[in-house]
Amino acid sequence: MRKQYRSTVLTETELTPAPMDQFARWFLEAASSGLHEPNAMIVSTATRDGRPSSRTVLLKQYDARGFVFYTNYGSRKGQELAANPHVAVLFPWHALARQVIVTGTAARIGRDETVTYFRSRPHGSQLGAWASEQSSVIGSRDELVRRYEELATRYPEGEQVPAPPEWGGYRIEPETVEFWQGHENRLHDRLRYVRTGAEGAEKASSWRVERLSP
Repeated sequence: MRKQYRSTVLTETELTPAPMDQFARWFLEAASSGLHEPNAMIVSTATRDGRPSSRTVLLKQYDARGFVFYTNYGSRKGQELAANPHVAVLFPWHALARQVIVTGTAARIGRDETVTYFRSRPHGSQLGAWASEQSSVIGSRDELVRRYEELATRYPEGEQVPAPPEWGGYRIEPETVEFWQGHENRLHDRLRYVRTGAEGAEKASSWRVERLSP
């Protein structure tokens, strides 16, 4: 199973100085193309001794500081991030013959930011965050549904649901961001931003761009 990718060449001169600005450009193009869930990203974590795991989550915010997603802190990824903050992220925009590949470290965001986002979620999603002890073993689906129904009785539609204490956001601060553009004959463009340091906590990081062989 093989497909020829036909797309415009990606050159160094077209890139923005900072990777998050380039990501914003590509993300808007992915969203406007009609791509299903362009904010879906594969997040890979590892245990302290290097055993990896991956899953798809939804990007909920991005800015100059990095990429934000939300989860249960007691989940497998939450436990692995507590032991080893290094992560890899992949945005697989197959329909556009594009990928964005990120490496960096993840840290919990502030509680106020988590609560603000939690209150913006649909009521059912708020209840689901309480009902599911993510990644834990359960006896049956009925057990999960029963928890949800009990919570729906306790917090009916229209009543504020408190944010669970073991649920919240992580921000991934990138160290490298690669923009991959597919081309014919597997002569793909791979341009990678590499962080070279910062001049201070409130100043922008410096980045260099390198081209990788496909």
